Amino acid sequence: MTRGWPWVLAALFCGSAAAAVTVVDDRGQQVELPAAPRRVVSLLPSLTETVCALQACARLVGTDRFSNWPASVQALPKLGGLEDTQIERLVALKPDLVLLAGSSRAVDRLEALGLRVVVLEPKSLRDTQRVIHVVAQALGDAPAGAALWQQIEARIGAAAARVPVALRGQSVYFEVASAPYAASEASFIGETLARLGMGNVVPAALGPFPKLNPEFVVRAQPQVVMATARAVAEMRQRPGWAALRALRERRHCGFEAAPWDTLVRAGPRLAEAAEHIADCLVALDKAAR
Repeated sequence: MTRGWPWVLAALFCGSAAAAVTVVDDRGQQVELPAAPRRVVSLLPSLTETVCALQACARLVGTDRFSNWPASVQALPKLGGLEDTQIERLVALKPDLVLLAGSSRAVDRLEALGLRVVVLEPKSLRDTQRVIHVVAQALGDAPAGAALWQQIEARIGAAAARVPVALRGQSVYFEVASAPYAASEASFIGETLARLGMGNVVPAALGPFPKLNPEFVVRAQPQVVMATARAVAEMRQRPGWAALRALRERRHCGFEAAPWDTLVRAGPRLAEAAEHIADCLVALDKAAR
């Protein structure tokens, strides 16, 4: 009877060791997790969405104020944003893992308080794949990350196949905010457009999301304009923008709030974003016939 105890103890020890994991975050810092976390705080919408897409939404105990998908996370404690994280409320939730962006002011303070912090912020398609992998690894289910990315890739490919031949290669102006700020070829939005076979009037050399001179857009004469529905509705009132043929000929995609969130977040819903763009392009093609 007693002869079996060493084997039992060895099995318990190996099981515990197997549960421990070390991940490397965006700082290149190794973060040791003694076991798969059960209480997770996410302070970036794309990270919140990643946790949920990995079927671990139930582990979330708090998020930033902007996390709004899936609907279940809206009921969780909201702990501020990048500049005003509510440290005391966060600590009171006793998380065993905090996910947040490197631009958050809370990183050093949380680490000083002894919390395990993983810094991740996807800014490209490749980043998104890496972040999904790291989060899955941190949650103790690395295979789920690979499976999720495979699904995303397949859906983006299917969306690309639906883009009408007549529109492929056409130039797009994708506005992310008035002023105007646009998504260039270097942004994850630009990468998604490229995956769909579309062009971009804003070159990568200007940076991912540059502020443009409004005259730049008029001179570029994009063949398709994409922005929020509200922005598209008021664009023709901007000085000189009535000269944009895409606006005059109604070759534009104006997105409402819910689909817009998928378009401007580099997270697991990028495939859904690609589908929204493809849907609009299909509709534009039908209207032109």
